[in-house]
Amino acid sequence: MNSIEERITKLEQRNFRVETDKAWEISWSRKILIALFTYLAIAFYLQYIVGINPWVNAIVPTVGFLLSTLTLPFFKKLWVQYIYSHEKTKNK
Repeated sequence: MNSIEERITKLEQRNFRVETDKAWEISWSRKILIALFTYLAIAFYLQYIVGINPWVNAIVPTVGFLLSTLTLPFFKKLWVQYIYSHEKTKNK
């Protein structure tokens, strides 16, 4: 009986980790942090390597990243609907 309880506990812990990871992957906090780090990395690169005014020019790739994170869920939905589901039914 003890091993069944241990297995259930381990499954619950695993499920919690998976749900937490999934929630983090789609969170605005993660997107904003990545955008901020992208902006800073590009701004410093432009400032010290290229030598141009970075603080305005670094906005372009950062906005591009944010737009890609907003559109990817739409494309993921299409992929699941038209490609992944067809592959699953074809392999059965």
